[in-house]
Amino acid sequence: MPTLTTLRFYVQRHAGWFLLLVAALAGGFWGLRYVLQGPATPVLAVVQRDFVQTVVASGHVESPHRVELGAQITGTVLRIPVAEGQSVAAGQTLIELENTELQAALHQAKWAVLQAQAKLRQVHEVQAPVGEQLELQAHANHDAALHALQRTQSLFDQGFLGQAALDESKRSASVARAQLGSAQQQLRGVRAGGSDLAVAESALFQAQAGADLARSRLRYARIQAPVSGALIVRSVESGDVVQPGKVLMVLSPQGETQLVLQMDEKHLNLLKLGQAALASADAYATQQFEASLVFINPGVDAQRGSVEVKLNVTQAPAYLKQDMTVSVDIQVGQRSQAVLVPTEALHDLVGASPWVLRVVDGRAIRTPVQLGLRTPALCEVLQGLKAGDWVIPTTSTQVLDKARVHAVPQPARS
Repeated sequence: MPTLTTLRFYVQRHAGWFLLLVAALAGGFWGLRYVLQGPATPVLAVVQRDFVQTVVASGHVESPHRVELGAQITGTVLRIPVAEGQSVAAGQTLIELENTELQAALHQAKWAVLQAQAKLRQVHEVQAPVGEQLELQAHANHDAALHALQRTQSLFDQGFLGQAALDESKRSASVARAQLGSAQQQLRGVRAGGSDLAVAESALFQAQAGADLARSRLRYARIQAPVSGALIVRSVESGDVVQPGKVLMVLSPQGETQLVLQMDEKHLNLLKLGQAALASADAYATQQFEASLVFINPGVDAQRGSVEVKLNVTQAPAYLKQDMTVSVDIQVGQRSQAVLVPTEALHDLVGASPWVLRVVDGRAIRTPVQLGLRTPALCEVLQGLKAGDWVIPTTSTQVLDKARVHAVPQPARS
């Protein structure tokens, strides 16, 4: 019987052969397993859950309209009390022009109004009463002249007076009649509808119109915000000489905010008015806000292969600025408890007959599928797969149809 020392000596002497035998047995084991089970292959799970299809695009923030502001008169800029990017209220002064000459013109126009009002008062308070008194006096003179003519005529008929006396009496009656007509005409001129009154009233209206014009021109020297909003462009400085027709500032009104996007025309069939969307500004990528699709341009940009769409922002966050770059996910479809396969497992995805390699009893089986809604990460499966199936990603190019595989599950895709 060999001793312990002898056994130890034997093992040490044949250790190399012993290790070689162990390695051969291990290699045979793994080789047999490779033949029976196939190579270790990553697989992805087919899942079932609620699914939303979105179309992603980028664009910028824009108001539905912008207000371009300029001067209505030629003048020199005296002061600009606002800065570009500032929020302004309706009626707030944005630009002041030099107005010394305009102030003088207004004072002159006001004095012209006062003068015209005084002239009109003179017609009512002086000329009209005087005209009435002159008419009464002319009536009295005319009546006296008629009576005197009647007496003279009677005395002439009786032979007491000569022809000369009768002619003088007739002349006096004619003069009195003419004076009465003149007095009546003057009185008609200062009464309602009369020419003198009309001239005075016309002069007053003209003076008042001149004053209104002077006030308007003076108001033009102060350019104010027509609505509340943000000043997004300012192209004028103090001391500049400005003229009508030149845009000096651009105002973005408060209220409705829109997102303007250029969508790939291949998504046009998926877009419908009213679709909901989630957007985020690139500068605040973790903060999302809601929007809805309100406009799809009927024309397509042939050079870029895109179509312009606009979305209304439901409630614009305070940080949202004009012309900010935004990313938008438009919800174009949704399914309840849809069967979903990872997009990376699909072959011929954009072709007419997409398919996957599905693991069945340890073998990769080519399986045609019918697809529904799609996102970059997941696709809805209408036919061909069920929840719980395992599929092989397209990156495993060495795996062929009906080949044996040893499935190694990978983390689920979101």
